[in-house]
Amino acid sequence: MAFHEMAGAACRALTARKDGPSLYDVCDPILRGGAGGDPHLAKFYRTALANPALRPLLRRSGLTELNDASRLDAVRQALIRARDDERPDWAAIGRPVADLLDTIELHHPRPPSAPSSNAAPPRLFEIEHAIRTCGAHLLRSYRRCGFIPAYAAFNLIGDPDMRGRDFVTALTGLDARGYKNSTLLFNLARIFIARSPARELINPPWKGIAEPMWQPVQIRHRSAYYDAFYIEALLSFAESGLASHEESAAARRAISAMADFCLGASRERVTGVDGRAFDVVTAIAPHPHPQFSRFFAQIKQTLGFGLYVPDCDTTACSFSAALQAGSSDPMLDQPLPDFYAGYQVKPGANAPRVTVAINDHIDYDGAIVTWIDNINGDRPYGNDLDPTLNLDVLEVSFRNLARWKILETPQRLDFLRGIVKFQKNLAASGAFTEPRSHIYYLPELYCAYFGRCYAAFMALPADARQVIDPDGALSFIRARVLAYVCDDLIAHEMNAFDAALALIAMGHLGAEASHLAPALHCIVRHLGEGGRRGPFKAYEWNKMKTPTRILVGGPEATSAFVLMGLSLAHKALTKVNG
Repeated sequence: MAFHEMAGAACRALTARKDGPSLYDVCDPILRGGAGGDPHLAKFYRTALANPALRPLLRRSGLTELNDASRLDAVRQALIRARDDERPDWAAIGRPVADLLDTIELHHPRPPSAPSSNAAPPRLFEIEHAIRTCGAHLLRSYRRCGFIPAYAAFNLIGDPDMRGRDFVTALTGLDARGYKNSTLLFNLARIFIARSPARELINPPWKGIAEPMWQPVQIRHRSAYYDAFYIEALLSFAESGLASHEESAAARRAISAMADFCLGASRERVTGVDGRAFDVVTAIAPHPHPQFSRFFAQIKQTLGFGLYVPDCDTTACSFSAALQAGSSDPMLDQPLPDFYAGYQVKPGANAPRVTVAINDHIDYDGAIVTWIDNINGDRPYGNDLDPTLNLDVLEVSFRNLARWKILETPQRLDFLRGIVKFQKNLAASGAFTEPRSHIYYLPELYCAYFGRCYAAFMALPADARQVIDPDGALSFIRARVLAYVCDDLIAHEMNAFDAALALIAMGHLGAEASHLAPALHCIVRHLGEGGRRGPFKAYEWNKMKTPTRILVGGPEATSAFVLMGLSLAHKALTKVNG
């Protein structure tokens, strides 16, 4: 959004005609003074919603429905019960907010069709220049910070998939009271934002699918999940043959340090459902490892993000990246399928593990959930289930097939086949293309990660592939994913991040070289768009839908994805031209 457009949107928000009670008219009498039972609710309100930056934008945003005294009282009574009740009835508390939430209209991006073109791919030297630029950016960032950061940013308008029913599902399924509080208040604020001129300022339009992280407040931090991916990106750079001798040496040092961070500082001991102890990898390591500034560390605590627990995805990606980096840590010898099996959804006892079932239109059977109970049994986010996470579990299992004796152990093989069956059902239904099916990722990122998973599968001996997948499910999914990328994603307007995801998917899945051209041209055309922060802008890598839409990405993340996509395309084009 250009400056004059931002100024116009701000002016409209500040001078809008008020046609009903505002967010502050509703909440100030209850929460501004901080009186009552749970102090976190009032503290969250003052910090996140009633702050001096947001209040002027929303003070004239009113809801006509709340001119009805009974509806206004219902919302206020819900807030009072959330504040004062020792054991709040969250379903009842959420109902009046859910009714209002269903009045807003949000939708996922709908990029226009791209002009048809038979243009050849860019010249190899242009692709090589972009690869070197992205690799140098990652190494420069590591040298400056001592790690490669990612950034989190709040989009207060929320996620289009979070309607009234989904909000109540989340409110009742989340565990920590602070997280329920933030979900309640953020979703109440969403209604006022989406129905006011402030919407244009808080959620401006963008090109492509992945959302640019334009928000002025971005929280820099470090996680083993990000380090694991940056390891793979730097390995890709080192193996491309385009890094200088000095860059290759610097990449190896960074890779080794990040692998140590994944399996060292981020390690956490937990107990599996069978009572055995396992070392897994936590989402956010203890202080000071996440590298939050003192200011944001306090804000994080105030907003209800004080407790983090391990998760299945960070554990899988960390194990995979450390293995690729050549780590010999004994932690890698643990057979993760034995641990993950306790988190696999099966008919009967395990089915209730999904407490935040906002994507329950898909069949969960055979998949594993996200969050791992810590040693104290805490699970602040309840539990949900994401298809892309399950691809990462497959990928690390394929890489460790022999080490973990999966083919020789019937229970481990059954576990793996269960996830393959889940993925086939998802592909057969076409639900993998729907944003609503995914908790933390874009459908387009699912396609890229499936390519990564499929490459690990195809690296196995043919007889092992036959035992794991006798019905050819992964080949079936490959065809569906490739068709979606080639016929839909690259046929529409893309940004650089979308294009990188397309290249990763097509490169791993063996698309024809001619299909690479649109994504390659998009990336080459946008090189330099990031200005002083990096070669490309920051885009949405992953997200959370609760308590509101929280995006995670950054200029470094875009460089990493572009680097990996271009490296795969470079290999394919070199093979064709050579």
